[in-house]
Amino acid sequence: MTSVQELAKMIDHSILHPTMTDNDLKRECAVAAQYNVASVCVKPYAVKQARQLLENTDVYVGCVIGFPAGNSAIEVKVFEAETACNDGAVEVDMVINIGKALQGDWEYIELEISSVTNVCHKNGAIVKVIFETDYVADKVDIKKLCEICTKVGADYVKTSSGFGFVKGADGRYSYMGATIENLKLMRENSGPNVKIKAAGGVRTLDGLLAVREVGCTRCGATATVAILEEAKKRFGE
Repeated sequence: MTSVQELAKMIDHSILHPTMTDNDLKRECAVAAQYNVASVCVKPYAVKQARQLLENTDVYVGCVIGFPAGNSAIEVKVFEAETACNDGAVEVDMVINIGKALQGDWEYIELEISSVTNVCHKNGAIVKVIFETDYVADKVDIKKLCEICTKVGADYVKTSSGFGFVKGADGRYSYMGATIENLKLMRENSGPNVKIKAAGGVRTLDGLLAVREVGCTRCGATATVAILEEAKKRFGE
């Protein structure tokens, strides 16, 4: 039987939009605490404040690294991750170097992911590796990334940042985010110790249940309230 609390503990409540202020952070951390989600995922400068706001709760503080485009040098990502850990983050969501993945420079990608993973583990934090599957869309590349993450001991593989906007023929930007097909692919090609996180586009209870069905244990969400209020109606308190 599905419980609302089980579903809440799948959710990383995302507080990442560039326009969000400290007041927004306070409000969204209060939402995270009220619904007792797994974690908040915040911007690097906000880690200390989020830690304080969630001090007496069971909600973890997570932080994004190299976000959203993944373009920082490896040394900068390592420094950013270590700083986040020192500030109180216990979960780190890093964006890979997308261009390096697209050109098949797997040696670079392995060094990058292993470097960030090692510093996170040294500081007692887990690491989730964001592939940005709207850009890195080739199944062969996604499979290779899963193999690298398994090899270097990353804790999670993750589909998207939520900001991987692709320009269409009409000049408008859009993104797909997590798809069931890619999540299945990631589960099939990641080792048993690597977990799967869906991110981008999961905005409903049915969407959350669908990604859980294919093996996700975490899901990034901004629609936390809508998802969990619907869960209460469907499954009871």
